[in-house]
Formats: sequence, structure tokens, C-alpha cells
Amino acid sequence: MPYPCSGSAFERAKSVMPGGVNSPARAFGAVGGTPLFFERGQGAFLWDIDGNQYIDYIGSWGPMILGHAHASVIAAVEEAARRGTSFGAPTEAESALAALIVAAVPSIEKVRLVNSGTEATMSAIRLARGYTDRDLIVKFAGNYHGHVDSLLVAAGSSAATLAVPDSPGVTPGVSQDTLVLPYNNPQQLADTFAAHGDKIAGVIFEPVVGNMGCVLPDPEFLLVLRELTRKHGALLICDEVMTGFRVAYGGAQSVFDIDPDITTLGKIVGGGLPVGAYAGRAEIMDHVLPAGKVFQAGTLSGNPLATAAGIAMLTELRDNPPYEQLELRGQTLASGLSAAAKSAGVPHTLARCGSMMTLFFNPNPVRDWDTAAKSNTTAYGRYFWRMIGRGVYLPCSQYEALFLSAAHSDEDIAKTIAAAQDALTDS
Repeated sequence: MPYPCSGSAFERAKSVMPGGVNSPARAFGAVGGTPLFFERGQGAFLWDIDGNQYIDYIGSWGPMILGHAHASVIAAVEEAARRGTSFGAPTEAESALAALIVAAVPSIEKVRLVNSGTEATMSAIRLARGYTDRDLIVKFAGNYHGHVDSLLVAAGSSAATLAVPDSPGVTPGVSQDTLVLPYNNPQQLADTFAAHGDKIAGVIFEPVVGNMGCVLPDPEFLLVLRELTRKHGALLICDEVMTGFRVAYGGAQSVFDIDPDITTLGKIVGGGLPVGAYAGRAEIMDHVLPAGKVFQAGTLSGNPLATAAGIAMLTELRDNPPYEQLELRGQTLASGLSAAAKSAGVPHTLARCGSMMTLFFNPNPVRDWDTAAKSNTTAYGRYFWRMIGRGVYLPCSQYEALFLSAAHSDEDIAKTIAAAQDALTDS
């Protein structure tokens, strides 16, 4: 496929934006080459500015679970825009979106809307510290919780992709209160609580990791995580920015029977517009200003366009749930990709949770960052570009999960598997 317009657009972008992008993974640093610039999406497809069409498995990194430009979401945004784009004052739509979230997730009683997943995790950490009057936060290597200073330590996502787990500008003073542990390791978790339990304000984790590739939790790890936080009075913060309403309507916590104290949300709850939320038991959430003393504010929080999109998205997911279809097509795609890799003699493993998955160029099951980091990223980069050339748009990093949408058809899945068979055997 020719990409001259994308190449020119990237050069222009680099003259006015750092690296030519507004989020680092978009620069294709992990796969090489020039990033593609897109002009529109519809259903399961994207079109770049050179006119090339792709079956899209990114879905704006997760929120497009119904496909691009879904009719009910677009109609809701258009109607809201005609009434005004921002008021900086309360609207009933904010309460309506919060009520949908409360009704969907049993662990949630109250919700505070923000503008991004990063804001949500940042605010959840502050709330945990304010509620417990403790300083230490535990996170897990390879779990990405946005670009919050205290959490940008051994992070996944583009931090893992670029091999920069600790960013310049994050001071030792900020990061010293963050303890980083390996994911899926209950013994190290137990040892850490034995040493620091009375100082730990909270533990934040991804119930299904999506930023070191798709990595599922071990049942024992989840059990120990909940038992230890309760025993020591620390809050359990479940980061469902990616998995919330994605792997199930009630989130990953409903799939894995997790009962967190605080949940962070984003992506799908905004219907593709910038939204985040942190939520939990009323007794905890009532510590947030103005009900309590923990400060957090935002001029655009609960923005009318974003709440309209979120309401339309969650209502559609509730009334016409796509999850059974997504599970079936996810099984088909996963089996097909794995069979293609096996047929081509490519060392691999495939991890999946519902409609999110990763084909790891790694023969060993991936349980944590150490095993994920052994993947053959060079081979993944070749595979990525070969799939691009066959009209399939995959994540531009081995360490990002791909996402199915309800708009993907059986024919799209079959074409993708056929493309993978060619791409993996292409010398």
C-alpha cells in the first residue's frame, strides 16, 4: 500500500508537535516506519489519508466496542452539541451517566467524573491516601495507570514499548512512596504487606493487563490481593479504564469475582470522547470535596458532549449486549491466529479475555512483565507491517492488546486470519 500522504503529514506534524504526535505509541517507534494518519472510521473499518482501508483492531485503544461512528452515539453527541458544548455547571446528564455506572457495577455506589483515565487513577490514589492517612502505594510492574508521576514507575504501555519505565521529570521524592511488585506473585505481595502493611494506603492493579500485552490474573493472586488489603486496612483500587464495560458489562471485576474499594474507569464510559471516572463505596467517595476534604476538580469534568456519548454507549451495551457475540468471535480470531503462527513455525503464545487479546511472539505463557519482555519485538514489527500491507490494522506494539468490536463480522475475522497466515509465512 502507498502511504505518501501519511509521510508528508508526519513531517508537517513533527515541525509543530514533539515527535509529531500527541501520544508516544502513535509514532510507531516500536515497529519502525512512518505512522499512518487517518481521516475517518465506520464500523470495523478505518481509512487513512491515502485512501487505504483497514480492518481495525485498535478501536481507539478500546472504547469503540460498538465500532466507529455508531449511529446512536453520533446522534447523542450531535443533539448535545446543539445545546452547548460546556457550561462549567451541573447537568442532569452527569447524574444519568453516573447512575448507569452504579447500576452496572455492584462495588460502586458513587461516581466522580473526570476527563481521562490518568485523572481517574491520579484522583483515586489521592483519595486512598486521604482516606487512610497513609503514604505508600503498591503497583505492579507492567501495569500502566496513565502518566501520573507516582505511578509512572515500571509502567507498561508506551513506557514499556520505548523501554523507558521511569520518565525524566519524575523525582525521587514523588516515586519513593510507590512500591513496585511483580504481577501475579502472591508471595512477594505477602512479604511486602508483612514489612509495610500499616503504611500502605492502597494497591492499584489492572484486573486484566492490557499494556504489556493481554495478561490475565491468577486466581490465587487475586485472592491474596483482596485478603491482604482488607487485613491491613489498605484500599484495593481496580483500574478498569481499559476493561470496564469491555470484557463484560460489569467489568473484569464481575468476571473474576473481585470486590474492590475503588474502581477507575475511562474509554468506553465516554463513548470515544474524553472521559474518566473514579468510583466506589459511598463511605469512601464521600471523602472527596465538597462532601469531604480530599480535593479534586475539573472545569470540563462531566462535559455535556462526553456524557451524552457515554450514556448512549452504556445504554446500547445494556439493552443490546454484544458480549456473547464478542466472545464467540474472539474465540474464532484467537484460534485462527494461533493456528496460523503454529503452521508457520513461529514461537508464540496467545492470551485472550473476551474481546481483547495478544499474539505474543514468545513461546512461554506471559504472566508478568519479566516474561512479557522476552517477546520477539522485531518479529512482531515485521508481522505488524505485513498485516498493514494486507489491510489489517493491529496495535503498533507487541505490548498492547488488540480489541474486537461488535461491528466486526465473521467475514472480517476470516479475512484477518487469512492475512495472518500469509504475513507469518512471508519470508
